[in-house]
Amino acid sequence: MAERILMNEFKALSKENWVNIELRDEDIFRWDVALIVLNPDSMYYGGYFKALMEFPSNYPYSPPEFRFTRPIWHPNIYTDGKLCISILHAPGEDVMSGESAAERWSPAQRVESVLISILSLLDDAECSSPANVDAGVQLRNDKDAYKARVQQNVEASKMDIPEGFVMPTFESTLAAAAADKSASHMYDSDFWAESGDEDDDPFGGSDSSDFEMDDNDDMGVDDQAESGSDDDAGV
Repeated sequence: MAERILMNEFKALSKENWVNIELRDEDIFRWDVALIVLNPDSMYYGGYFKALMEFPSNYPYSPPEFRFTRPIWHPNIYTDGKLCISILHAPGEDVMSGESAAERWSPAQRVESVLISILSLLDDAECSSPANVDAGVQLRNDKDAYKARVQQNVEASKMDIPEGFVMPTFESTLAAAAADKSASHMYDSDFWAESGDEDDDPFGGSDSSDFEMDDNDDMGVDDQAESGSDDDAGV
């Protein structure tokens, strides 16, 4: 079951532009992941942050392990690249840490929710009990110096961009989204009905009589129906 779930998740995430993933040694339980920060307001904007993600054989009942392969200056990232984040902690409530079961891993979680939580963590650091004490102190006391250190991380991360890979940007993502929305309107009957302009009809303004079918047509009810259808950070 784990293999099937992971393969489905891998295929879905392969279509996203904010993450670049490959199987390591063709092993579905080991993923090379690169998180691409597309938020222009983020200190980590433009980064291509590579990581190794390893899954247990009983996934999704136990959480994956995640480790950045290049050091990142952040209060909740250890110097070895591992994370201090609730969603990767074993299921169930932990009284000692103060984490509720809702904050921790559960079988309902998926890889996408983990990666989104990690992206959110980058700019929403928890400094009260940091994994990297020095980074936490600097973020509180000298934010400009912290930003400068982070910018060094961003520039270093770009060395890991694969040859031929086109880095998405905030602007290109917006443009692609706008293009998709525009294309979807071309086949939206409500859009054309509301426009009230037959000259704009991409199908030539033909009236319904052009598509009438006689009683002997083979299209059944099912065919007609088908033709008319178109994860909080914590320590």
